Amino acid sequence: MKYAREIKVGILATICIFLLFFGFNFLKGVNIFSPTNSFHGTFAHLHGLEEQAAVYIRGHKVGQVDAIHYDYTRDSAFTVDISIKKDIDLPQGTTMALYADGILGGKAIELQLPEHFSTSERGQGGVPKGAFLPTTYIPGLMESLQGELMAHVDEAIQDVDRAVNNVDSLVAGLRGQVEGDHLRNTLANVDRVSGDLTSVSSNLKSMMNNQLPRIVNNADTAIANLNTIVADVKEADLKATVARVDTAVDNINAVVAEVKSPMLQHIDQTIISADSLLRDLKAHPKRYVHFSLFGKKDK
Repeated sequence: MKYAREIKVGILATICIFLLFFGFNFLKGVNIFSPTNSFHGTFAHLHGLEEQAAVYIRGHKVGQVDAIHYDYTRDSAFTVDISIKKDIDLPQGTTMALYADGILGGKAIELQLPEHFSTSERGQGGVPKGAFLPTTYIPGLMESLQGELMAHVDEAIQDVDRAVNNVDSLVAGLRGQVEGDHLRNTLANVDRVSGDLTSVSSNLKSMMNNQLPRIVNNADTAIANLNTIVADVKEADLKATVARVDTAVDNINAVVAEVKSPMLQHIDQTIISADSLLRDLKAHPKRYVHFSLFGKKDK
């Protein structure tokens, strides 16, 4: 019985150590009673990913990030170890994606399964435990907005730079015009054009005062002559002329009728005589045939 107290102290210490281990893993989100499979992935930048971060498949938590190892001599310096439930078989083509878990910027791992995979790819045909999965990074909402905002800011800065360059060019051009002879020559040209306009205006005014009245008078005279011609045409006895023409046409028609009537009568008589002659010839042909047969003649 002298060892009973030591045994009790040992058992109590073992229970405390177990409870401490269980509680520590529980606080980290590790269920020590659930068997798991481990997988790995490498990233060039973690974007704030920490250990004990959640691992999801289509929004369902299936594991967590166990450890993060780094080797700065490599481009993909960070190796991330994750553990997921043992009853989950990952098909070939599964990708380990690092993405923003929430608006506050926390990071998590999303196991992206291929869109189409058959049951033969599960189990032995799937990804073996302990394998390295291909990785990718999905920017969060705030990062996307920040990237778009920075892109717009860069465009605005470039526009401002172009505007400033254009203003500088304009100022330099104006300075060259003012300092050189271009402005002086331009003013001289403006003076010459103004003098030419003054001369043209004077000539136009003179023409309006001297030549325009004569042109208007000539136009009035031409219009008066035209009115006289129109009046003379109206006063002509057109109706009498037309009446005389109608009378002449009637006389010609009468003459033609007088000539035509006797001629038609003569033609009709001739046709009647010819018809009678033909009928008599058919009826008495011997009257019109004269021939000699044994010295006799028939009429």
